[in-house]
Amino acid sequence: MASMKLIIYTDGASRGNPGPASYGFTISGGSGKLIFEEGKYIGVTTNNIAEYTAVLEAFKWISKNIKEKVEIELFADSKLVAEQLAGKWKIKHPGLKPLFEQIKILEMELGGVVHTHVPREKNTIADSLANQALDNKLILD
Repeated sequence: MASMKLIIYTDGASRGNPGPASYGFTISGGSGKLIFEEGKYIGVTTNNIAEYTAVLEAFKWISKNIKEKVEIELFADSKLVAEQLAGKWKIKHPGLKPLFEQIKILEMELGGVVHTHVPREKNTIADSLANQALDNKLILD
Protein backbone atom coordinates (compact mmCIF):
# COMPACT_ATOMS: atom_id res chain seq x y z
CA MET A 1 0.00 0.00 0.00
CA ALA A 2 1.40 3.38 -0.97
CA SER A 3 1.88 5.85 1.83
CA MET A 4 0.53 9.37 1.86
CA LYS A 5 3.07 12.12 1.25
CA LEU A 6 3.08 15.11 3.61
CA ILE A 7 5.14 18.29 3.51
CA ILE A 8 5.70 20.07 6.82
CA TYR A 9 7.25 23.46 7.48
CA THR A 10 8.08 24.26 11.12
CA ASP A 11 9.39 27.26 13.01
CA GLY A 12 9.90 28.36 16.58
CA ALA A 13 10.29 31.87 17.96
CA SER A 14 11.64 33.18 21.26
CA ARG A 15 12.04 36.85 22.11
CA GLY A 16 14.98 37.13 24.46
CA ASN A 17 16.14 33.51 24.19
CA PRO A 18 15.04 32.46 26.73
CA GLY A 19 11.94 34.61 26.60
CA PRO A 20 8.29 34.46 25.54
CA ALA A 21 8.15 31.69 22.93
CA SER A 22 5.87 30.13 20.33
CA TYR A 23 5.87 27.73 17.43
CA GLY A 24 4.22 27.48 14.04
CA PHE A 25 3.84 24.71 11.50
CA THR A 26 2.02 23.89 8.27
CA ILE A 27 1.12 20.44 6.97
CA SER A 28 0.39 20.05 3.26
CA GLY A 29 -0.33 17.08 1.04
CA GLY A 30 2.06 15.95 -1.67
CA SER A 31 0.35 18.28 -4.16
CA GLY A 32 1.03 21.28 -1.89
CA LYS A 33 -2.60 21.72 -0.74
CA LEU A 34 -2.70 22.91 2.88
CA ILE A 35 -4.20 20.34 5.28
CA PHE A 36 -3.58 22.04 8.64
CA GLU A 37 -1.67 24.93 10.18
CA GLU A 38 -1.12 26.02 13.75
CA GLY A 39 0.67 28.70 15.74
CA LYS A 40 0.73 28.59 19.54
CA TYR A 41 2.29 30.42 22.48
CA ILE A 42 4.24 28.02 24.76
CA GLY A 43 5.51 30.18 27.62
CA VAL A 44 9.05 31.28 28.39
CA THR A 45 11.71 29.07 26.85
CA THR A 46 14.60 29.04 24.39
CA ASN A 47 14.43 29.32 20.63
CA ASN A 48 15.73 25.77 20.15
CA ILE A 49 13.05 24.30 22.43
CA ALA A 50 10.41 26.29 20.50
CA GLU A 51 11.81 24.91 17.21
CA TYR A 52 11.71 21.33 18.51
CA THR A 53 8.19 21.84 19.92
CA ALA A 54 6.99 22.86 16.44
CA VAL A 55 8.19 19.53 15.01
CA LEU A 56 6.74 17.55 17.91
CA GLU A 57 3.32 19.24 17.71
CA ALA A 58 3.15 18.72 13.93
CA PHE A 59 3.90 15.00 14.36
CA LYS A 60 1.36 14.70 17.21
CA TRP A 61 -1.30 16.27 14.99
CA ILE A 62 -0.54 13.81 12.17
CA SER A 63 -0.55 10.88 14.57
CA LYS A 64 -4.01 11.88 15.88
CA ASN A 65 -5.63 12.86 12.59
CA ILE A 66 -4.15 10.76 9.79
CA LYS A 67 -4.64 7.05 10.13
CA GLU A 68 -2.41 5.80 7.34
CA LYS A 69 1.33 5.46 6.94
CA VAL A 70 2.90 8.71 5.79
CA GLU A 71 6.09 9.82 4.12
CA ILE A 72 7.09 13.16 5.53
CA GLU A 73 9.33 15.84 4.11
CA LEU A 74 10.04 18.22 6.96
CA PHE A 75 11.54 21.66 6.34
CA ALA A 76 12.93 23.77 9.19
CA ASP A 77 14.88 27.01 9.07
CA SER A 78 16.73 25.92 12.23
CA LYS A 79 19.90 24.21 11.01
CA LEU A 80 20.34 22.77 14.52
CA VAL A 81 16.94 21.04 14.46
CA ALA A 82 17.29 19.77 10.87
CA GLU A 83 20.81 18.38 11.43
CA GLN A 84 20.10 16.86 14.87
CA LEU A 85 16.87 15.18 13.73
CA ALA A 86 18.63 13.88 10.61
CA GLY A 87 21.21 12.31 12.95
CA LYS A 88 24.10 14.42 11.66
CA TRP A 89 24.71 16.52 14.80
CA LYS A 90 24.89 15.45 18.45
CA ILE A 91 22.48 16.87 21.01
CA LYS A 92 24.40 18.64 23.75
CA HIS A 93 21.60 20.56 25.48
CA PRO A 94 19.84 18.33 28.07
CA GLY A 95 16.53 20.19 27.60
CA LEU A 96 16.34 19.07 23.95
CA LYS A 97 16.85 15.34 24.61
CA PRO A 98 13.30 14.53 25.84
CA LEU A 99 11.78 16.42 22.87
CA PHE A 100 14.16 14.66 20.48
CA GLU A 101 13.19 11.24 21.91
CA GLN A 102 9.43 11.95 21.63
CA ILE A 103 9.90 13.09 18.02
CA LYS A 104 11.90 9.95 17.14
CA ILE A 105 9.20 7.67 18.63
CA LEU A 106 6.51 9.42 16.56
CA GLU A 107 8.71 9.24 13.44
CA MET A 108 8.89 5.46 13.79
CA GLU A 109 5.11 5.20 14.23
CA LEU A 110 4.31 7.54 11.32
CA GLY A 111 6.67 6.21 8.65
CA GLY A 112 9.63 7.81 6.90
CA VAL A 113 10.80 11.35 7.54
CA VAL A 114 13.35 13.37 5.59
CA HIS A 115 14.65 16.46 7.42
CA THR A 116 15.81 19.42 5.35
CA HIS A 117 17.19 22.78 6.38
CA VAL A 118 15.74 25.72 4.42
CA PRO A 119 16.60 29.41 4.53
CA ARG A 120 14.15 31.57 6.50
CA GLU A 121 12.84 33.18 3.26
CA LYS A 122 11.53 29.74 2.22
CA ASN A 123 9.75 29.27 5.55
CA THR A 124 7.59 32.39 5.69
CA ILE A 125 4.23 30.83 6.62
CA ALA A 126 5.45 28.79 9.61
CA ASP A 127 7.55 31.80 10.67
CA SER A 128 4.56 34.14 10.56
CA LEU A 129 2.32 31.62 12.42
CA ALA A 130 4.88 31.46 15.24
CA ASN A 131 5.29 35.24 15.35
CA GLN A 132 1.53 35.91 15.22
CA ALA A 133 1.00 33.54 18.17
CA LEU A 134 3.70 35.39 20.09
CA ASP A 135 2.44 38.86 19.16
CA ASN A 136 -1.15 37.95 20.11
CA LYS A 137 -0.07 36.59 23.50
CA LEU A 138 2.10 39.64 24.26
CA ILE A 139 -0.71 42.04 23.25
CA LEU A 140 -3.18 40.24 25.53
CA ASP A 141 -0.87 40.31 28.57
